[in-house]
Amino acid sequence: MAHTPNLAGEDRLDALASRYVDVAALPWKPTPTPGIDMKVLLEDQDTGLLTALFRWQPGTALDLHEHVEIEQTYVLEGSIVDDEGEVRAGDYVWRPKGNQHLARSPGGALVLSFFLKPNKFVGGKLAGQELK
Repeated sequence: MAHTPNLAGEDRLDALASRYVDVAALPWKPTPTPGIDMKVLLEDQDTGLLTALFRWQPGTALDLHEHVEIEQTYVLEGSIVDDEGEVRAGDYVWRPKGNQHLARSPGGALVLSFFLKPNKFVGGKLAGQELK
């Protein structure tokens, strides 16, 4: 079932009620990649659906990974770079199922990303399983 971890009062809401999220009140959580933290806005562990803010420290690199389904990212601050190009603050990128890349953020970034399924890292680990 879809939910927002650490959302105050979510357990008292009707199943069909809207969820208003105070993003500033959500905790930043470390990811398995040093230098990248996240705030989970929406997740459904049964399907792999994930919407999250990711905060990249300057110089951070995310290992080679494959997008198992479409991934979408909107950059709020800074930029993310890979061999195909750079997406900067105010811009958006989406990657098709099967796309593989190594992402870097030379100057740091704050991004909003949407995943239909967890990424698969070349080593065989699933990002969704590691990020919880």
